[in-house]
Amino acid sequence: MRAIVMRHGKVDFQWKKWSTSEQFNKDCQMYDEAPICPLLSNDIQIDSQDIYISTLQRSRDTAKQLFGERDFISTKLLDEVPLCASVISNKKLPLIFWNISARLQWLFHIHSQKEGRKETVYRAEQFINMIAEKGKDCIIVTHGFFLHTLLSQMKQHAFKLSHTKLSYSNGEFVIAER
Repeated sequence: MRAIVMRHGKVDFQWKKWSTSEQFNKDCQMYDEAPICPLLSNDIQIDSQDIYISTLQRSRDTAKQLFGERDFISTKLLDEVPLCASVISNKKLPLIFWNISARLQWLFHIHSQKEGRKETVYRAEQFINMIAEKGKDCIIVTHGFFLHTLLSQMKQHAFKLSHTKLSYSNGEFVIAER
């Protein structure tokens, strides 16, 4: 079985460099609703494979740009790990603070985040079990942060990965085989 796991296309959105907690939360929502930029190329060869996408629009738009109008299999299991402000503050703080503090809270399962690491791992495992049960080659269009958890869990489920990185570019993909 071969799965091509890819990150969605670049989102046409400019994050504020400094923001209050309320502004950061609004930016997170606006990012989720923003369109993607046109993709330049498609290096992926497909032949009637299942194409799984998240329920977020940027995942669907990426799949449509790369593979045309097809029936995609949409699932919340592939959604990005939700991000929200780690503290309530009217003081403007840098974007890097908001991103790092929220992801640390995710890691330690602190209640201000909508999902903790255990729930993310569970979603990834559910998805892997679903595709393994089908046993068919597939393409998976997901999100940057979730991609790390998914690939880590695939490795634990005997998938061999073409490569791993600290950060995946928009549109980049990894081939996972078992």
